[in-house]
Amino acid sequence: MKRYIFNRVLRSLVSIFLVTTLIYAIIFALVPRHKIFNQDSNYSKMAAKPDQKTDYENTVYENMGYIDYLNAKELQKGASESDSSVTVEVTDANKAIYEKYVKSLGNGWTLKQLPESKTFYATREIPLYERIFDFYSHLIQIDHPWKIKDKENPDLERYVRIENDPSIGWSVVGSGTKHKYLLYFNGSFPYIHQNFVTLNLGNSYPTYQGYSVLQVITQGQGKTESKEVTFPTGVTKNSSINIYSRTYKNPNSLDAQTIANFGKGDAYTATTNNYKDPSMLFSSSVVGLVGVILSYLIGIPLGVYMARFKDTWFDSLGTMGMTFMLAVPSIATIYVIRFLTGLIGWPDAFPTLGADDWRSYAGPALVLAVLGIPGLAVWVRRYLIDQQLSDYVRFARAKGLSEKEISNNHIFKNSMVPIVANIPGAIVGVIVGATLTEKIYAFPGMGKTLIDGIQASNNNMVVGLSFIFSALGILAVMLGDILMTVLDPRIKLATKGGK
Repeated sequence: MKRYIFNRVLRSLVSIFLVTTLIYAIIFALVPRHKIFNQDSNYSKMAAKPDQKTDYENTVYENMGYIDYLNAKELQKGASESDSSVTVEVTDANKAIYEKYVKSLGNGWTLKQLPESKTFYATREIPLYERIFDFYSHLIQIDHPWKIKDKENPDLERYVRIENDPSIGWSVVGSGTKHKYLLYFNGSFPYIHQNFVTLNLGNSYPTYQGYSVLQVITQGQGKTESKEVTFPTGVTKNSSINIYSRTYKNPNSLDAQTIANFGKGDAYTATTNNYKDPSMLFSSSVVGLVGVILSYLIGIPLGVYMARFKDTWFDSLGTMGMTFMLAVPSIATIYVIRFLTGLIGWPDAFPTLGADDWRSYAGPALVLAVLGIPGLAVWVRRYLIDQQLSDYVRFARAKGLSEKEISNNHIFKNSMVPIVANIPGAIVGVIVGATLTEKIYAFPGMGKTLIDGIQASNNNMVVGLSFIFSALGILAVMLGDILMTVLDPRIKLATKGGK
């Protein structure tokens, strides 16, 4: 068992790596990079400012990992270290100094000039393999007391300890770490939170510009919301500040309001806001879980009765109906359900009623359930019919048991093993695979964000979500195998001779 789990985890990690690397290579090598500016309103305003536009392009390309970029000031500062006579003026002498300096940086660096002022700058195209290596080398971020290195704050304490924090209660807190709270509990999904190990999936651009991909997925949405907050100074007041999100900020740069809230000298005052609507992760999880529960509550009994009354009118109608539903395109099913539920007052788009009304979630959840029922019912029917021909079923009939007793006490019991094994994969499937449903309903979940990211050429968002989806899917399959051994100890996952 241990050997199986180790090998399975190893194969899962390799699979996640291969899938993510392939997607990364396709996106960053084949998608024209200029498309990332299509939905950037700031970029469109720079048409009459060629120098500013070029600098903006190179800065974004650098942030996205396409190039290394030395703007005019950075280039002059670097070149002046080798030749103090260099100036910002455009002269042949300066050009020669810059060319010499750029050449000393290594292969790939190119000296260029801004289109209007002709001021010098330098860029280097980063090879794809180097970008991929950089993505994985910075993927896992571990927070520790020596994470922050601030020359302006040499006396920063460094520790990790458990304490009853005045703002949030008992928690694991740190100093010298990036995050103040490393482990804490609250009423927000998923209720247990940790910052010891986090994922760096890059920064979102052009949509959600300035936020990390992981923050976009996990933080609230919509308008900011004020709540009663107790600050480290002991002051309690209504504020939109998310006190749990405290991260390091140089204490010398605090304004008067921040000092009033956190106290003079506090090094953990950088925060995000509370939002009225739940996060994308929470929203997708809710409709996904409800969809799976409904599909299993309807699909399994339907498949069981179709198998029990095999070759009857019920089985024929059921099989015909399920086959028809499998053949209908998903988009047609979504629009039909959206129309029908609209007749009873359910909204046809999430923003109509918002996150506070359960009907905003009911439509997408019902769609996911209906899309999952046909495949599940047909699979259960086929599996149970196969079991009816098994030796243990023949033996039960020979003992004089009724078909109902055989079905309930023997066939269905054995069939629960593969059914339960598929639950983790089914849950993950509807959470991460509801892209079309969320898009049509304008539902603020991860599936819609993936589609929006593709349309906006938000490459980091697409790669980040693909990584999360592939990781969840692959690990769910492994969890399903382990669940089979819990339900039926006769199933051995270890290879022959393994332990």
